[in-house]
Amino acid sequence: MVVVLIISVLATLAVPAIQRTRMKAKTAAIVGDFRTFASAFETYAQETGKWPAEAAAGSIPSGMGGRLSRTAWRRKTPMGGCYNWEYDRVHFGVRYKAAIAISATAAAPLPLDVAQLTDIDERIDDGNLMSGSFRLGTGNIPLFIIQP
Repeated sequence: MVVVLIISVLATLAVPAIQRTRMKAKTAAIVGDFRTFASAFETYAQETGKWPAEAAAGSIPSGMGGRLSRTAWRRKTPMGGCYNWEYDRVHFGVRYKAAIAISATAAAPLPLDVAQLTDIDERIDDGNLMSGSFRLGTGNIPLFIIQP
């Protein structure tokens, strides 16, 4: 009976720690993806003098085929949804020239996990989902702004 009690207590303590570790791993992967993808888009803009045209979620924008890993861009993100290039789009009345969003698709739903989004925001900038370079866009989609 004592052994069962000890195992129960240990399990109770371990579960939250495991969940935090999983969230941190997802955050690290997403932040790494954002930085890698942003670098590729910025290089394209510097070389061509313009940003790529808008593309659907999970679709590689025109001209970016050799610059983005097809596997990384098209896969479901660690938190759900797919990466989505947004060019010259308006979110909550503010126009952004260049941004990477995570958008829900039929094959990759995007659950709204505020704790995960806040963790990502804290790693990227200010920890506030309504300001900074990582924020929530229209429809509560996660949005990494490359150029305001």
